[in-house]
Formats: sequence, structure tokens, C-alpha cells
Amino acid sequence: MTTVHEPAVATTVDELSVWPASTTEPHQGELAVGGVPLAEIADRFGTPAYVLDEGEVRERCRTYRHAFPEADVLYAAKAFLCRAMAHWMDEEGLGLDVCSAGELELAVTTGFPPDRIVLHGNAKSPHDLETALRLGVGRIVIDSPSEIARLAAAVGPDGHQKVMVRVVPGISAGGHEKIRTGTDDQKFGLSVSDGYAQHAIARILDQPQLELTGLHCHLGSQITSVEPYLAAVRRMVDLMARLREQYGVTLPELDLGGGHGIAYRPGEPALDLTALARKVRAELIQACAATGLTVPRLIIEPGRAIAGPAGVALYHVLAVKRTGDRIFVAVDGGMSDNPRPALYGVRYAPRLVGRHGGAEPIAVTVVGRHCEAGDVLATDVELPSDIRPGDLLAVPVAGAYHLSMASGYNLVGRPPVVAVDGGHARLLVRRESMDDIRSRDVGL
Repeated sequence: MTTVHEPAVATTVDELSVWPASTTEPHQGELAVGGVPLAEIADRFGTPAYVLDEGEVRERCRTYRHAFPEADVLYAAKAFLCRAMAHWMDEEGLGLDVCSAGELELAVTTGFPPDRIVLHGNAKSPHDLETALRLGVGRIVIDSPSEIARLAAAVGPDGHQKVMVRVVPGISAGGHEKIRTGTDDQKFGLSVSDGYAQHAIARILDQPQLELTGLHCHLGSQITSVEPYLAAVRRMVDLMARLREQYGVTLPELDLGGGHGIAYRPGEPALDLTALARKVRAELIQACAATGLTVPRLIIEPGRAIAGPAGVALYHVLAVKRTGDRIFVAVDGGMSDNPRPALYGVRYAPRLVGRHGGAEPIAVTVVGRHCEAGDVLATDVELPSDIRPGDLLAVPVAGAYHLSMASGYNLVGRPPVVAVDGGHARLLVRRESMDDIRSRDVGL
């Protein structure tokens, strides 16, 4: 564990605009995060590796709490979850949004209060529901009509469970078609336009052991504009008003989900959280006043916006070669530890660290080590022309949907997660070893 005392070299704000706020350049060409040089982390823990800035995570939690003081802020655990992350969320006063019995069990066995957890999922298994009821989860979000009878039966005639209904508001928003979830042509939720949401709500109200506390919607991911959320508020409040008129029920909660967009490269847009909070609150008050509704308690579910900018991925260069008019820089990781570029076409801004790259920059394509042509991390990015095998590359904004979506492709093993804070580094999740992989293979 190392504490950095040297004065930092001046670096332009734009160069580090997508890096954790603690990032410094103690020496030319060397970057430190949380007071720990990235090259030292690579030497100590190997590569590929993920670095997670604890201070950045906590500060982003506090920013949300400050922006939404009257709302419940739930961290979307699917972005990235480990025991330390659950502990940090608990200490910072956030709830959790989980999507499986696995995420739920890990959080609760870490000591996270189950009543501050919401269970999502478009196809919850019997095990998911049994675990949620056994551990006393705070809310279960009903996503399909078939869940209603199954959940009511599992709760039993003398039991009680708070539930919400995921509604499809018919709003298209998000950075890619595969992560847009607010329209009728995808798998999540129940549509208002065809009446399935209203029918499901009526069925829930007929189940005395299920308490309907509110409506839920999630428009998608990587949304950088406030307007879709304002449209969602209007449509959800309109539905809540109709439910009051039809069934005499006033729902006390409204969950607008998450999907708050972040910048992956300098200059890219990000959602303005301050504007979101101010305008959503004003829109909610106005819409409720117009319909005579009591203003429901707001719930939001940021995941990527908390974890993403706090993470940095480290890779060593394995090969550099020219093919035609392109230069490929191959690293020791790739789509097994970060499938997002292959899935969504996302591109990152890798940077040479650990030495000063004084050579003129050239445009290169950074690729992974896996046997797929689509294993590309960054296209046409500038790196020093003397980039060579053994160099260390750092990739910012690597804290969300990287390790959580990692696979066993090519049996290379999943990377570790190292937390940094106050000049110290500690292991949160160890590297997956060949012994781990062999122990699951019982076929002989």
C-alpha cells in the first residue's frame, strides 16, 4: 500500500474529465487514482484488473442524496455488485435494486437491510421469489400477469408483501436500441396502451396479501436528456389518477427507474443531475396538482452513474501490428471482461500510463485477445507512435457493466477488483483462477 506525496504534474481538465476526481499525474506519463499509481496496482495485482475509487463512489452517492433529498435513491446493483459495494451503499443511505436471488443474497448476507431492497426482473424464477420472501425484501416489482398468482400463492393467505407494477409508458429513450426499455416492442413491463397494465393492477388489488404501493417505469439506459423523464412523469401521474377514479386507490410511490447517461470519452454528453432533480420534482408537483393527486414519494435507481465513472480498467499491451492501413494494439483482456463494445458499439478512451509517451500520437485500434473479430475496445484512438508490447493502458469509466457482465470466454478468467482510497489499495474481488474454472468442470 502506497501513499503519494509528490506534487502532481499539471494536466488539462479536459484530458481527465471522464476520470475519477481523485486522478492526478504525480510524474509525467504516470497516473494515480485515489492516491495510488496505476502502474503500481498493475505490478501488484496483475492485469487485466479493475480499479474502483471508493471516494468517487461515495461522493456520487452523496450527490444523488443531495439532489433528491425527498426521494428514495436505490443503487441498481446490476451495474456492479460486490460485498464492499453493498456496504458502501448502506453506509451512504441508499437502497438497492436487485434482479436475482444471487444479488439479493449477497447484499443481505453482507448486512444490507432487506426492507431497503427492491427486486426486479421480467422473468423471476420460483427461487427468486422464494428468496425474496424468505429474506423479507422491501418491494417486488411485478413485470407480468403470471407473477401475480405465483407470488400471491407463495406469500400465502396470511402473508403480506409490498409490490409495484412495472408500466411501459410508451417513451423511447436510451443510447442504443438494445437498452431502450420504455416502449411496447421489448420484453419488460406491462403496456398502458393495450390495457395489460390496468388489468394487472386490478388483479393485484383483488389479492389481499399483496399491497400495491406504486407504479414503476424504466425508460432505458444512457439517457442524456431530461425531457423523456418529464414525459414519463406526466404519463405515470395520468395513470395514477385514472386508478384513483376507477378503484378509489391513491398510490403513495412512483419509481422512475434510472438510465442516467454518463460520458465515456471527453466531450461526450452526460445527464445533468441537478436539472433532472429540479425539473422532475416541478413536473411531478404540477401534474399531481392538475389531477388532484397527493404527490407520491419518488424513487430513482441510478447504477451506471454511480459505479461507471469510479472504475478504471488496466491492461498490458501484448502485440502491436499493422494490417493494411490500420494499426492494431492488442491487450491482455477484451470482451470476456467487457462485452459492452461488442454488444452496444461503445468505445472508450484508453491512455498510456506508467511511462511518458513522448512520441508523436498515431491513430490505432485497441483490440482484445479473444477469437472474435468484434473484440474491439477502442477504434481510431490516439496513442504514442512508440506504443509497444509490455506497455500499460488504462481505460476510464470502467466501473459499470464490465465485470458484472464478464464471461468465461476462452477460459481466461475474470479480472480482480481493487479498491483505492486515501493512498491505499486493497483487493475486493480476487482474480478467477484456473483452479476455480477446473473445480466447476465435473464431467470426467
